Order: sequence, then C-alpha cells, then structure tokens
Amino acid sequence: MTDQTLQAKNFYKEWVHAQGIPIIEEYYIEDVKKIELAWWEQKGGNGAILNLIGTGESNDAYVCEIPPGKSLKPERHIYEEMIFILQGSGATTVWVEGAKKQTFEWQEGSLFAPPLNTWHELHNGRSNEPARFLAVTCAPLAMNLYHNLDFIFSNPFVFSDRYQATSDYFSGTGKIHSGRIWETNFIADVYGLEPPERKERGRGNREFLFELVDNTMAAHISEFAVGRYKKAHRHGPGAHVIILSGKGYSLMWPDGGKKLKFEWKPGTIIVPPEMWWHQHFNIGGDPARYLALRWGSQKYQFQLAQIDELLKDRREGGNQIEYEDEELEIRQQFEEALSGSGIASQMNF
Repeated sequence: MTDQTLQAKNFYKEWVHAQGIPIIEEYYIEDVKKIELAWWEQKGGNGAILNLIGTGESNDAYVCEIPPGKSLKPERHIYEEMIFILQGSGATTVWVEGAKKQTFEWQEGSLFAPPLNTWHELHNGRSNEPARFLAVTCAPLAMNLYHNLDFIFSNPFVFSDRYQATSDYFSGTGKIHSGRIWETNFIADVYGLEPPERKERGRGNREFLFELVDNTMAAHISEFAVGRYKKAHRHGPGAHVIILSGKGYSLMWPDGGKKLKFEWKPGTIIVPPEMWWHQHFNIGGDPARYLALRWGSQKYQFQLAQIDELLKDRREGGNQIEYEDEELEIRQQFEEALSGSGIASQMNF
C-alpha cells in the first residue's frame, strides 16, 4: 500500500471561487451600496460574495443587482437565506412543484426570506435603474456538510412544514410574542418600524426581533439614542450588522486582546467574530439604527448562536459587561468623540 498525503478540501470555498465574481474577506465593509460587482452567471445579475472574517464560515453574505427591468434566474437551494433590499423596488415570485405561484412586491428597506428550497425569482420593477439587495445565507454549512451541488441546488424535496401556498403567506400580520418578537414572513419597511424599549442592553435602547419563515436564522433591528452607547456583549459567529441610520463607531476585541475600532455610517456592515466582545457607539445627532441578520432564532434554537447567557453579567459567567465594569478608556473615548461633534453625553448615570 502506497502512503499518500490526504488532500484537504473546502467545498464551499471551491464553489465561491468558481463563481468568478469579487470576494470580500474583511472585518467590515464601509458602504455595501458602493462595492464593485461583476456578472454572476448563476444568478443572472451582477454580484459579489462577502466572506467577512467574523462569520467563521458558519454563514456568508452576498450582494446582487438585478438589471433594470429584468429578472434574476429562478433558483432553489437547501440552505436558508434572508434578503434585505438596499435600493430599488420590485417583486419576488415563490413556488413549489404542483402549487400555484405567489408574487409579492418589495421596496428599499424590505426584509424577507424565501422559504427553504422553494423556487424563487426576483424581478426589478424599474426600467431605468438596477435594484440592489443584500442576502445572508447558511450556504457554507450546507455545502461543506453535503459537498454535492446537485443535492444543494436540484433537490426536489418540499418542506411543507415551512411553506404552504396560502393566499396570505407573505401578506399576513404574523404574531407578536412578548411584545418584541415578530413572527412573520415579510417586513415591508424596517426603517419605518418603531421597536419597543429594551433597557437591558442600555438606557435609550430599542429592539425588535424577527422570526422569518420558520428559519433557524433570524434578524433584529436595534436603535439607540443620541449621546448613548450599548453595553459590550458577545455571542456566536455570523451576525451581519448593517447600519441603517446614524453615525458612530464600534469596538471589537477578543477576551484580553487588542480593541479594533470601526467607524460606521448608513450602509456599513460589521460582523463580530465568535465570542469577541463588541460595543456600538452613537456619536451623531440622530438615533442610530442597525439591522442584524444572524443565527439565533428564539423559536428554533441552535447552539451555534450562543445566546443563552446574552444578557447575563460577565461577573456571573454571562456575556454582557455592565457599564460600571467596563474599562474607563471606553467612556473617555466616547465622550471625546461626542465633544468633537458638539453633542452632549447622556451617559451620566
């Protein structure tokens, strides 16, 4: 028997590089609306793949543009996907074999998820400009687990427990749980929502959690007031934080390690690495709001998210640092940044 070296393979990365489009591998993206795209044959539009460092290959993201007045190619796949519309308006058609097609319209700020392995086709409703969207998926896990593209993209199995072609599937009001968790299949405009208060993350903080199409992945919006910042916390990998409004910066650091600072504005994406402490600071004159597309469904819990001790004090073995326990330089740096903008701190409590 001849001794040979076993060749390690990463099926997902091989697929990514075969797409022939830009691949971004950084901690953050300054403005997702301005990244360069290239023709993506599989989609039938222009795109770029985002393999940001903080995902740990547990999930990924991509940006895609639908040409003016055109549609992307229909597709289905054995991985979850959440879609956030960055600009433009249009519609999506969803169907499974043997059932009637359903079409719903979207606009800038809409958030939705094609149910698992349903056929879906996105259409640009404008004839004079492209429509751009951001999608977060768990393709890395699925591809590296099954390492078979036919199984991923040509699988006839219908998840009837996740999708039923009822007339109100994408138009129903959904259900509100505990006053802050919205179980729904379509959100028309995340900018226009009024999230409820959630002071556990810091005074002046508001938060609304979303459960979409019985996915294991989930989303939330968070808003924090002028002159304030959120408590430092940590969790599992893959939370894609997209800034919707405001001006500020975020700190990220491993336990006992160097703090990395990233300034943000609308369109910035940040992905904190697994169990890195991170903290978001509003230094602008308006409330700051972000959308997080992530692991961490409250309904279908998945240990990868590591959210069990999210609000528990670090001193008690949890994953949140209370203001009184944070390093003095964090408050000092924030107040210096506010002073430079002529804004008064509201952290004097």
